[in-house]
Amino acid sequence: MKTTSLKSLPAKKLPKTDREQAALLGLIELFLKTGKPIGSQTLQENGFESLSSATIRNYFAKLEELGYLKQPHTSGGRVPTAKALRLYADTYQDQGIVEKAQEEFLTSRLSADSREVAATLYKAAEAFSEVTQCAVFVSAPRFDQDFVQDIRLIQLDPTKLLSVLITHFGLIRTETLYVDRPVEMPFLRSVEEYFRWRMNQGEKPLFRDEAVVKMAQRIYNEIMVRHVVGYANFTTEDVIRTGLSKLLAYPEFNDAVALTSSLALLEDSNQMRLFLRECSKKEKLSCWIGDELDAFIPKESECAIVAIPYRINQTIAGAIALLGPTRLPYRNLFGLAQAFSETLSEALTKQMYQFKITFRQPKGSILLENQPPRDI
Repeated sequence: MKTTSLKSLPAKKLPKTDREQAALLGLIELFLKTGKPIGSQTLQENGFESLSSATIRNYFAKLEELGYLKQPHTSGGRVPTAKALRLYADTYQDQGIVEKAQEEFLTSRLSADSREVAATLYKAAEAFSEVTQCAVFVSAPRFDQDFVQDIRLIQLDPTKLLSVLITHFGLIRTETLYVDRPVEMPFLRSVEEYFRWRMNQGEKPLFRDEAVVKMAQRIYNEIMVRHVVGYANFTTEDVIRTGLSKLLAYPEFNDAVALTSSLALLEDSNQMRLFLRECSKKEKLSCWIGDELDAFIPKESECAIVAIPYRINQTIAGAIALLGPTRLPYRNLFGLAQAFSETLSEALTKQMYQFKITFRQPKGSILLENQPPRDI
């Protein structure tokens, strides 16, 4: 991964077209840093001393005609458009930067020394969200050699139950169940003990009569059959999401409509899978900025997505993506994404090898079939 300085490219001795692009990239960097419109004098004082204010203003006017800049107020500075941010992202996508402290943070949070491979992905998503201060979503395959470790039953009403199933790999599965007659908490605790006994983790509980025993057996069988069927036959990747509250810190999302529009994407697992699958298909870091997301969220949301695949034993296993406002520190995020992908891939590969774990992609996954997914 190539690491470069954040300082704007010098305009001196560059061809005119290159000077215009350098000025545009310099303006974008200042805007991403400050969030304020950039005037000609401000740009001149930040790495473009060799250009006169008049020359910079001429560049601004031309770039505005070309759709790279816009002027919020008649007498104010310019701000980059989504088209300009796309140019900026394409220019620096392979020149990400990452601070040593950030890299050390990711390494410390992604160490894997147990069989809880699913928990490793959850922790990884949390760490990526923490270091990027963005919402994060991750696609995950199914890991084999996993076993049910524990069960919890929660009473929602007298005949409606919520089962929470926990596996050795750290997966948590929930199911809603209905029973044919009202039950009480002592019975649920006995059913949990019955589960543990069936899994050779305790003694058989004592039930007051045979009818109660049969009811416990039916609940056990229903939950286990649902789990086995769902675990063995799945058509879509599991999606982990976290860090939605991070969006509240951005002024762009202070408006309730903008925040709601952005969260709508994170509420739709199918849409999230589209971006993660497209990133996996490309086998490299990808990003979508501003109006490139218009088909999925309203224009007023002004969002950006940065995604990168991760690997297990050199095979792409899934992708991780972050969502934030269009005004993001792209070069730092590109560097962080690359570092994160490498660290996570190494941790998962080591974990899978150490504990002899294998993984499967869902039926019909683009990672299994040689055909493109729906375009986004």
